[in-house]
Amino acid sequence: MAASRSLVVCLRSGMWSLALYSLLSHLRLALADDVLSCSNLTLGQYLCKDPKIDDVTQEPENCSQMRAWVECLPAPNITCRLSNGTEFLFSGDEVGFSKPIPCRNVSGYSYKVAVALSLFLGWLGADRFYLGYPALGLLKFCTVGFCGIGTLIDFILIAMQIVGPADGSDYIVDYYGARLTRLSITNQTYRKPHLSL
Repeated sequence: MAASRSLVVCLRSGMWSLALYSLLSHLRLALADDVLSCSNLTLGQYLCKDPKIDDVTQEPENCSQMRAWVECLPAPNITCRLSNGTEFLFSGDEVGFSKPIPCRNVSGYSYKVAVALSLFLGWLGADRFYLGYPALGLLKFCTVGFCGIGTLIDFILIAMQIVGPADGSDYIVDYYGARLTRLSITNQTYRKPHLSL
């Protein structure tokens, strides 16, 4: 009888200590002032400035490696941790972090000029010389645009933006112009399996 009574007292004290521990853990999590990094703020807690657009290239001025950085301002009364580790209460006018946005790498080759050269002087190879392919330009010049067939094929390839500048950059296309985005399939691309009948 005494053994069962001490077992009940032990179980009760264990249950009370477990309940007290879970209550204290919950209160510690609820009252903890866990401050997020400014770069981990959710949408609506910050506003990013518009990038400065270059008038010639129609791309952000600080574009490098297909990314440009824009300054973001956390909303008023948001406290977050800056990149140097200090916590800061923002009023809505201070820059909290920078965010990358995608951009195109352009280096001075105009789409309109390339198409015009291909259309009017393609039989002389001017389009290939302009895009940085001197060997193909010389070959087109010597063969009068591969007897016209190469001129037609190059015009189609340049107009469809399949052939671009030799340095791997993109064309400078007007803001309202025809801009292509290439989609590619990699090993990480999800493919829906075909159903066999």
